[in-house]
Amino acid sequence: MALTDTAVRNAKPKEKPYKLGDSGGLFVIVRPNRAKWWRLKYRFGGKEQQLSLGVYPEVSLHQARRRRDEYRQLLANGVNPSDQRKATHAVDGTADSFETVAREFFESRLPSWSPGHSSMVLMRLETYAFPRLGTRLIADVRAQDILAMLRPIQEAEKYETASRVLMVVRQVCRHGVATGRITHDPSASVRPALTPVAPTHFAAITDPKDIGPFLRKLHGYEGTRVVMSALRLAPLVFVRPGELRQAQWSDMKLDAAKPQWEFIATKTHTPHIVPLATQAVAILRALHPHTSHQPFVFPGPRNGRPMSENALAAAMRAMGIPKETMSVHGFRALARTCLDEQLSFAPQVIEHQLAHRVPDSLGTAYNRTQHLQERRRMMQRWADFLDDLRTKSTA
Repeated sequence: MALTDTAVRNAKPKEKPYKLGDSGGLFVIVRPNRAKWWRLKYRFGGKEQQLSLGVYPEVSLHQARRRRDEYRQLLANGVNPSDQRKATHAVDGTADSFETVAREFFESRLPSWSPGHSSMVLMRLETYAFPRLGTRLIADVRAQDILAMLRPIQEAEKYETASRVLMVVRQVCRHGVATGRITHDPSASVRPALTPVAPTHFAAITDPKDIGPFLRKLHGYEGTRVVMSALRLAPLVFVRPGELRQAQWSDMKLDAAKPQWEFIATKTHTPHIVPLATQAVAILRALHPHTSHQPFVFPGPRNGRPMSENALAAAMRAMGIPKETMSVHGFRALARTCLDEQLSFAPQVIEHQLAHRVPDSLGTAYNRTQHLQERRRMMQRWADFLDDLRTKSTA
């Protein structure tokens, strides 16, 4: 159904950004801070792409549709609207604006970023940086301007958000230096003026006497088969939460002589191998008949999408496991601690299995096959250790 101006104007912010669709690929994203951004989604060369069409109400529904139609006419003529916009910027002098440089930087990094991370970076730019800095020439942006942009975030006591927005602005400025738009990074001196971010840690159960009861709760979950399977697999593989929920069947080598899961680690952007213990293989084999008709091992209710980011956390909360006691990310801390302190595996083996960057003997590259034989033994020993704790008599 096509949008109306009233619908856009009355759209209320929610805890997370959400979309309101119009037609022809046009939609508006409603941000938690009430900002409403027009976007155009289209395909060119077989790939899906998006363009920002401005902010409502500065750009009305009528104006957004007119821009959409202009861009779709370019598509009909075989022209990529993104390329046309870049060419226009080069002619009218806006090629050196902060927003143009930022979007150029964003596009250059997009192939190596996960969808979740790229969406978050774009949200920070569009919500915080562009309204204050976007139209200014990047050469005219001073440290004072960046600090003024961050001050309202600081005053709202969103210190972590301010730090992350500054991090993105610094990346944009460095891209500006690298491409010759500016000679120095004006953001470099801003951080000392910000309120420091207090260090936080993901809640995790690491005491063996608490792990058994916790695992029994996980195995007693009575919700959907997908969430139940993910909860049981999570402690066995201890990958990052996003890697688990976006796992794909094509990456699972269950029938190999040595079953394993192969994927690109989200933080290092390098190939990673998770040897699968017999317990992990059993969980995946039991789930296979139910979800293997689609790409994701743990699909959400909407076809073609992975399980929700909050699915596992919500399930643990429903089972009476407080967020202060255990987080989804906490499975990694649980494994790191116990593999070292209880099972005495070498730290470098554990770190490789956690997909952290570990220098080799020459202090250089990350190697996905490093310690693989020992990691296979470790992952099976770990699964057996967890089984022992879960099934141990409580009498």
